[in-house]
Amino acid sequence: MRKHVVALGLTFAGLAAFAVFAAWAFREGSVLSGGWRSLNPIWPYVIGSCVTVAALAGSLMWLAFYSASHGYDDRIDADRYWR
Repeated sequence: MRKHVVALGLTFAGLAAFAVFAAWAFREGSVLSGGWRSLNPIWPYVIGSCVTVAALAGSLMWLAFYSASHGYDDRIDADRYWR
């Protein structure tokens, strides 16, 4: 369980940061005089981060399936390997 504490902590921190950002964006969008149009400057960053995360997730999944299908994840017989 100790191994997962860092991963869970970082996941929770990321989700908390996104929740704070979403709450801030919602509040500012409704309070500012520009209304929801005042959020236009942040949309490129939101879309860019979503595309980046999707590309990273897709490439890591491709790498996992590629290595599994080409035998890189198979266990080897150490005695036979070192001869």
